[in-house]
Amino acid sequence: MTDKPKRFPLSLSSIAQKPSRAGQRAEPVRSAGTRVATPQTATLNASRHVPAKIPVTDAARSAPPVRQANAAAVSEQRPSPMVSEAVRKAMVTRVAKQGVKDQKVLAALEAVPRHLFMEPALRSQAYIDASLPIGYHQTISQPYIVARMIEILRNNNNGGALNRVLEIGTGCGYQAAVLSLVAKEVYSIERIKGLHELAKTNLRPMRVANIRLHYGDGMLGLPQVAPFDGIILAAAGMEVPQALLDQMAIGGRLIAPVGDRRQVLQLIERVSKFDWNSTTLEDCHFVPLRPGTLS
Repeated sequence: MTDKPKRFPLSLSSIAQKPSRAGQRAEPVRSAGTRVATPQTATLNASRHVPAKIPVTDAARSAPPVRQANAAAVSEQRPSPMVSEAVRKAMVTRVAKQGVKDQKVLAALEAVPRHLFMEPALRSQAYIDASLPIGYHQTISQPYIVARMIEILRNNNNGGALNRVLEIGTGCGYQAAVLSLVAKEVYSIERIKGLHELAKTNLRPMRVANIRLHYGDGMLGLPQVAPFDGIILAAAGMEVPQALLDQMAIGGRLIAPVGDRRQVLQLIERVSKFDWNSTTLEDCHFVPLRPGTLS
């Protein structure tokens, strides 16, 4: 990666000793033509994706001062081999081979330590291409689908710029963290109180300044801060709620899984005050989109 992208606010070494977390969220997903990635595949995938020596990328060398200041600490306090930065780079390489080409998105995926958003018992599997359980019958999305959906949002008529993005389904906070590196403002709604608190706990020590977390019904959106030039849903409904369509900026993009037993990614673009265009993309599999809140 050669864009010299913004790195995650704090280094891996400065947050690797966080206390363990319970519960987190996302969705098992598949790309077109591939098998659905589920927690049951995690152990098998882990055995297939342990990289050997991974060269340091240009993106890693372009770290801002907050990363450079911690370079010595990184070398002295190396994480375990299964959650190392080399393994994370290997994950990004696999995602790129699956078709994600946006260098800014790939750099953001490399910068965010995914293993810190899941329970310690599952951290050794954090960088395989599979969704994994995070509690409350939810999952953390597979890395490919996170990158793919954000890439679709950025493929807009504004040169990839995302000023204000709304995420429906915060889960453990991982996707919001990735979004924070490609968008100026990220608003994220979670309907499950325990996951909302978990995401706050995960993100607080990372000092991500441009994320605003909300506990509430994601199907209603956040009309008080609309319009959004990007909306991303982390759960599948039979259709996209009209409230979310109304909160899109003209020229904005919404990406969502749609369907029941068979789900597909659907891209919706708002072309005028009363007109939206819809495009069906690839197969996927997410947890269901539900109304209301759970305390």
